[in-house]
Amino acid sequence: MWKSLRELADLVEGDIEGDPEVRISGAADIADAQEGNIVFAETPRFVEEARKSRASAIIIYKGARNSGKPTITVANPRYAFAQVLRVFAPAKTREPGIHPTSIVGPGASIGENPSIGFNVYIGRNASIGGNAWIYPFVFIGDNVRLGDNCIIYPLVAIHDGVTIGNDVIVHSGTVIGSDGFGYTKVGGEHYKMPQIGTVVIGDNVEIGANVTVDRARTGKTVIGRGTKIDNLVHIAHNVKIGENCIVVAQVGVSGSVDIGDRVVLAGQAGLKDHITVGDDTVIYARAGVIGNIGSGEFVSGYPARSHKNQMRIQAAQQRLPALLRLVKDLERRIEELEGRLKE
Repeated sequence: MWKSLRELADLVEGDIEGDPEVRISGAADIADAQEGNIVFAETPRFVEEARKSRASAIIIYKGARNSGKPTITVANPRYAFAQVLRVFAPAKTREPGIHPTSIVGPGASIGENPSIGFNVYIGRNASIGGNAWIYPFVFIGDNVRLGDNCIIYPLVAIHDGVTIGNDVIVHSGTVIGSDGFGYTKVGGEHYKMPQIGTVVIGDNVEIGANVTVDRARTGKTVIGRGTKIDNLVHIAHNVKIGENCIVVAQVGVSGSVDIGDRVVLAGQAGLKDHITVGDDTVIYARAGVIGNIGSGEFVSGYPARSHKNQMRIQAAQQRLPALLRLVKDLERRIEELEGRLKE
């Protein structure tokens, strides 16, 4: 399959410079591009690298210098490239219906046009929305509510009573609704606190592989609409994550944390329990958050503080060896002066 540059420009609502009839047969990263590929460049450095590549055309940003190749100019090259990738992505095939090895519990309802694979278990009184695509070896517990157009990949476990919205994607190995880690110490032993709450996941959420989202002790653990969670993330009981957040790999969020909308939690960030994080905040990679964070902040380090302050601290730490040498030299000189004064 191929598309002309004009067709792709119409798709992404971009402006063409160069031959509009250039034939594009695929999309690629700049380093891997071959003749017939289109790439994207969102900085001057990448525009220059794309110009030197074997790609036949480039998607560039408004104001970029002419690359010397046919181009499509758009406001957001990354988004435009995502749209083009969909054109050339190989179509996934799904087997319609419910595989005969799957089990659907009493009182469960399945929406129109399902694709439910080998050895899926759907519990009592569960509700599965229309166009569900459920891969083999998925467990869906009793009273689960799964919205329309959801994709659940193999080996996902969705425990009893969980509610999941429309257009949600859950990747392999993820567990939603497992017990929260709640104990109280009695006589030197740990007594398990019953975890009788639930998990509610909004529309258009994507959850990566091997993520755990714990059910609330009471009430709800909530993942807001449009939030995207990377692989290997732990969301503890009673956490509330707002809308359109980004949670990157290996983040750990302790119990009862309240996170606002459009928050970014970068890789390996850790948040202690019972704190709040305001809207539009960025928590940098490996930050340790031990107190409340206001809206619109950019924090890093441990304990997490203003990123600018953290960078000043890091710069000062680099000077510590020289400062220690200076202090020792000053101590030696003071001793010499004191010795002379005693003479």
